[in-house]
Amino acid sequence: MLSELEALPLVDHHCHGVTRQLPDRKAFENLIYEGFEPLPGGHSHFDAPVGLAIRRWCAPVLDLEPLASPEDYLARREMLGADEVNGRFLKGAGLEALLVDSGYRSEELVDFGGMGALAEAPAGEVVRLEAVAEEVAAGGIDAARYPENFREALERRAEHAVGLKTIVAYRGGFAFDPSPPSRQDVVRAAGGWLKEQKGSALRLTDQILLRFGIWTGAGLARQRGFPLQIHSGFGDPDLTMHLANPTLLTDLVREFQRLPVNVVFLHCYPYHREAGYLASVFPHVHFDLGSALNYLGPSAGRLMAEALELAPFTKQLYSSDAFGLPELYFLGALLFRRTLGSVLERWIAEGECSETDAKRIVGLIGRENAERIYPLGFDNRRQRH
Repeated sequence: MLSELEALPLVDHHCHGVTRQLPDRKAFENLIYEGFEPLPGGHSHFDAPVGLAIRRWCAPVLDLEPLASPEDYLARREMLGADEVNGRFLKGAGLEALLVDSGYRSEELVDFGGMGALAEAPAGEVVRLEAVAEEVAAGGIDAARYPENFREALERRAEHAVGLKTIVAYRGGFAFDPSPPSRQDVVRAAGGWLKEQKGSALRLTDQILLRFGIWTGAGLARQRGFPLQIHSGFGDPDLTMHLANPTLLTDLVREFQRLPVNVVFLHCYPYHREAGYLASVFPHVHFDLGSALNYLGPSAGRLMAEALELAPFTKQLYSSDAFGLPELYFLGALLFRRTLGSVLERWIAEGECSETDAKRIVGLIGRENAERIYPLGFDNRRQRH
C-alpha cells in the first residue's frame, strides 16, 4: 500500500502560500508553532513532535542525514536559498493540484499562481469570507449598502475560485444562531461595526455579520458548485477550542443540506471523530485532518486510524494546511501517505480489507473526493499512475 500511495499524485485541497524569503531561526520556529507568544528561554519548537518530524523526514530532501541538528538543518536551508528549498519540498510533495486559501497574510506569501509553479501542479484559489468582509468595510462604505456591497465583492473575488472558506471558529466559535439574519439586522450591525472602525482595519467578530457572510457564501457556493470549507478544532490560540467542535454546527449543517451545499470541516483534531460522525450521517459533509498530522509527528498514525473508524471513505480528503514553510507541504503529504498506508496494510494483514479495496480507498481520499466536490476543471493534471 505504501508503494501505491507513493505513486499517487495528491490533491491538497486546503493550504496556504510559502514565504518568499528564507526565515531566520526565530521566524522558522514560529512557523512550526500554533501559538503567538515566544517560548521561555531554553525552549525550542524543534523540541516538539513537528520539529522531530521535520528533522527526520525533511533533512534528507536537503541532502542531510535524517535527524540532522536544527543548526545544521537551518544552515543548509540558508546555503540552498529560498527558490531551491521551496521547489524541492513542493515538488517532493507529489501533488496533482493544490487549492490555496488566499485570505491570510497574503502580502507575505507566494500567491496561488506562484505556488502552482513551485509545485509544478495546477493551483486554485479558495476565498475567505471574513477577509472579503473586512476588505469591503475598509473601502469606506455606507452601512445601508453593506449587504449589496458584500455580495458584489464576494462574487468578484470568487469569479475564478474553486471554493469558499469561513473562519467563524476564530471569531467567537460555533455556538451561534444558525438561521440567516434579516437585512434590517445586517444593516444595523454593519452600522455599528463601521462606526467602530474609525478609519482603521477592524477584525470582524459581529455574530450577525458573520452569519450573513456564511449564508451569502452558501448561496454563492450553491450557484457555482463550490463547497464551503469550515475551520474546526486545532488552530491558533485566538480560538476557544471547545467552541470549535463541529457538532455545534449540526443545525447549520442540516440547513445547508436543504440548499444543497457541500461542507468540508478542516483540521478537526481533537474533534476528528465528531467530524467523522457528521460525515457519516449527512451526505453533504466531508472532513480532513489538515496540519494535525504534521503536529502529531510520530503519533500521526493513531490519528489516521481514528479518522477512518466511522466515516465513509468517500467523505475524507487530504490537506496539508501548510503555511509559510514548504516543509509542511512535504511533511503533510509524506505523513498522510505513511499513516494511511500503514492502516490499510494492517487491515489487509488482518483480513479486514482486500488489496483492491485498499487501492480504491487510497484513490478516493488522496484525490478523487476532492475532484468530485470542487469544480477544478484543470486540464494539465499530472499523469496518473
